[in-house]
Amino acid sequence: MKPDLKPYETKMMKTLDVLAENLAGIRAGRANASVLNKISVDYYGTASPISQVASVSSPDPRTLTIQPWDASLLKAITKAIQTSDLGINPQNDGKVIRLTFPPLTEERRKELIKQVSKEGEASKVAIRNIRRDALDKWKAAKKKSEMTEDEQKDAEKDMQKLTDKYIKQIDSTTAAKSDELKSI
Repeated sequence: MKPDLKPYETKMMKTLDVLAENLAGIRAGRANASVLNKISVDYYGTASPISQVASVSSPDPRTLTIQPWDASLLKAITKAIQTSDLGINPQNDGKVIRLTFPPLTEERRKELIKQVSKEGEASKVAIRNIRRDALDKWKAAKKKSEMTEDEQKDAEKDMQKLTDKYIKQIDSTTAAKSDELKSI
C-alpha cells in the first residue's frame, strides 16, 4: 500500500496560492488594485470586499480610483481604507475616492522586504506542518500494521521531496518579490 500524496500536495499548492495572494497585497510603489483585497466595507450589514461594491481603476501608475456603485458607501470605504494597514490617506471628492501611492522610501522598502520574508517563513511553517501531519498519519498506520516499515520509509522520502520542492518555490517567490521591492 503506497500512501497517496495528492491530498498533501493539494494543501501545499493552496499554501503557495495564499502566499502569492498575500504578496500581491504588499504594495510596491505602484498602484495595484490587489492591495484593496483584504479591506472590507459594511454593505447593508455584510462585510464585503471593496471590489464587490465599487469599480477600482488605475488611471496612472501611482493612482487608484474607487468609484462605489452606491454613493452612500463613500464614507464607509474611506474609513475602511484609513483604518487598514495600507498607509495611504484616501481623497474623497464626493463621487470618487483617489489613492495616491507615494514613492517608497528606503526605510519603507526595508520594512516591506521584512514583511515579505515573514510571509515566506509563515508559508514554510505551513508546508512543514503538512509534512508533519502526513508523517504522523503514516506512523499511526504502521503501528496498526496497515503499512510496512519499508512503505513508511518510502512515503517519508517522497514527502520530503515534495516538501523540498514547495519550500524551493516559496524561496523563489519571496526572492522575486524582494527583488521587485529593491528595484523600485
